Amino acid sequence: MSERKVRVRFAPSPTGPLHMGGVRTALFNYLFAKKHGGDFILRIEDTDQNRYVPGAEEYIIESLTWCGLNPVEGPGIGGNFGPYRQSERKEIYKRYADQLVESRWAYYAFDTPEEIETLRKEAEANKETFSYGIGTREQLNNSLKLSTKEVEDKIAGGEAYVIRFKMPEDTDVTEEDLIRGSVTFNTTKSLDDKVLFKSDGMPTYHLANVVDDHLMEITHVIRGEEWLPSMPLHVLLYKAFGWEDTRPRFAHLPLILKPVGKGKLSKRDGDKMGFPVFPLLWTDPETGDISRGYREDGYFPEAFINLLALLGWSPGNDQEFFSMEELSGLFSLDRVVKSGSRFDPEKAKWFNKHYFQQKAAEELAQLFKPVLEKKGVTASDEKILAVVSEVKERCEFVTDIWEQSSYFFLAPDSYDEKTISKRWKEDTPEKLLAIADVFASVSEWKADAIKEAFSAFMNEKEWGFGVVMNPLRLCLVGGNMGPDLFVICELLGQEESIDRIKNAIEAI
Repeated sequence: MSERKVRVRFAPSPTGPLHMGGVRTALFNYLFAKKHGGDFILRIEDTDQNRYVPGAEEYIIESLTWCGLNPVEGPGIGGNFGPYRQSERKEIYKRYADQLVESRWAYYAFDTPEEIETLRKEAEANKETFSYGIGTREQLNNSLKLSTKEVEDKIAGGEAYVIRFKMPEDTDVTEEDLIRGSVTFNTTKSLDDKVLFKSDGMPTYHLANVVDDHLMEITHVIRGEEWLPSMPLHVLLYKAFGWEDTRPRFAHLPLILKPVGKGKLSKRDGDKMGFPVFPLLWTDPETGDISRGYREDGYFPEAFINLLALLGWSPGNDQEFFSMEELSGLFSLDRVVKSGSRFDPEKAKWFNKHYFQQKAAEELAQLFKPVLEKKGVTASDEKILAVVSEVKERCEFVTDIWEQSSYFFLAPDSYDEKTISKRWKEDTPEKLLAIADVFASVSEWKADAIKEAFSAFMNEKEWGFGVVMNPLRLCLVGGNMGPDLFVICELLGQEESIDRIKNAIEAI
């Protein structure tokens, strides 16, 4: 086992957008593969045709690409173990389902959905739970009870059937989970005869999953803890097929929990508290409902990945910011916790601010350009870069740049009432017009030269700087915000600065 090349897979179902919990599963698989020089594979588990959602597969692939989690095999990539969509592997599963029937590990069941539902309701009426398996299967409409001829006649006559796994009686199934340690299930107490092959000719998750993991030579199955109850069935399927020597090791990841209260983080939590739970924006093809995405909300993929890595895993030191290379070097399953990890949306912003501040102003200026285009604003690259450099420190997201700098591109159309009532005096217009004249006389329009001319004039007049500075900022910006006043003047330009002073006097 230890000599085999590590091969892991991320195997989502295309039933809707990829939840951030799913991205974390992909991330931990990816990091494990990288750490051990192995392969990270994408497999699309689309056997449940009733729940298939158009566009979901493309969304999954785009999400992984945005996050930098690039598989070496998968749909659209290829590889030696394809096809990588389960719907394209249908013939394979039927063969293996039949093999289990022949070896008496499985059986044909002809019970209709209506018959099963009736049995469920009868059990409920007696305050019991109906389970198809040990204790009930010998009395039901299946090949364990029927004669060989009856079974053959039903199949020849086109009667619908499923193939169910025959759970062995009173057997303890013990498995060493790489995160949770030794886990034991008793077949009689907790396991029923699961359907492996459906009447529509498609396998269920359980059969397809085990067959594909074997055929694709998967060495480790790293998945969410919701699949832990399925582990004993999967272990027994490997035994039934005679694949025990090459079966993968299992690791079940903890849940990502709500920011407040108990339970798994859901879209509803995000909607209620104002944060996304999906990597990218998703538009429901049926309803047209739009769900927010981390990408569209302005998060950098590095911040999103860093955030997810620390939900349930610890590096064993105080480090909080990691490159993907650092993560893969440090990652190990024995540092993944068993209990759920509470998601903190404020921590997500904190991570983004870190990566925002790390980026060069040149890169942020390029990212800011589409925001300006949407606002209908045109400006030179030089001005955009200068503005971004000035306001960068105050921002967490690219969209914050606009909030912090809009006045550089658009003159104020209103003025802060508080500043007016506090700072605007009877003689303020006269003083500001005098400053406008000083500005008009500045020959080299640079922040230092503007400040020099302004200071000399103020000292000559013996005016207090505070008497003029706040109203001047109000004229240029519309409120009491922004970087150094003379830097603002330089970036606005001489003519625009003087115009704004005069327009503000008129408006106020």
